[in-house]
Amino acid sequence: MLKPLLIGLALLGGCTQVSQPADISGIWINQAAIETAAQGRPLLKSLQANGNNLEWHVDTRTGQAHASSAFEVDEGQLLPKAPNAWTVDHNGYSRDELHLNDQQLLQLPRKDLPGQVFQRPHPPALAGAQWGSTFRQELNSAYMGGLWKILKGQGAGGTVVFNADGNLSGLGKNDRYELCLGGDCATQGAGNDTLYLGKGDVGDSWIFVRYGNTLGIFQAINHSRPDEIPQLSPGPRQWLLEKQ
Repeated sequence: MLKPLLIGLALLGGCTQVSQPADISGIWINQAAIETAAQGRPLLKSLQANGNNLEWHVDTRTGQAHASSAFEVDEGQLLPKAPNAWTVDHNGYSRDELHLNDQQLLQLPRKDLPGQVFQRPHPPALAGAQWGSTFRQELNSAYMGGLWKILKGQGAGGTVVFNADGNLSGLGKNDRYELCLGGDCATQGAGNDTLYLGKGDVGDSWIFVRYGNTLGIFQAINHSRPDEIPQLSPGPRQWLLEKQ
């Protein structure tokens, strides 16, 4: 009886699978920033409260990792450090450390930056998506999605739809919008939330105030001379919208 038992144990041992190293390739987004903003809070404050980076794009095959913020894409070399841990060397100027924790990608704190948490987008990002575009579309859907009723302003009583891809309908002649996530447009807005509204290649910056289910859109008054960087402040309100 001993010999068959030993053979059986040997067969079972031969079936043992060696665990494969985790693959973090693909796009990871700052879901916490999206969820904070989606509660109807001011946009820039929601983003700033959840760290600098909005998206990581990782390719373990090429050993490259790109971190997208509101105003730049920072490229780095991805190096394995330990099981489920990697470092990203940004050309010797700085270094990030990434850890995989279940379904989350953790960016560990640095002396100059707090830690951040990233998740896979749902549904998955499209192949070849431009860096930063996946986060923006997820944010557009969560923050601006659904039907909005015009309470006051041109077209009062009508319905406005902000699509995730930046298309727009029902708000005057505008057919495109783009939320300011930071960088130059945030500096020009002097701390106010701003968005671009336009049709084709023609459009303007507007200041908006989000409070719960209401959205006020105001003319942006530029106090700078033509040769200076714009400095915008809220002017007359153009529309007051309510999310349905």
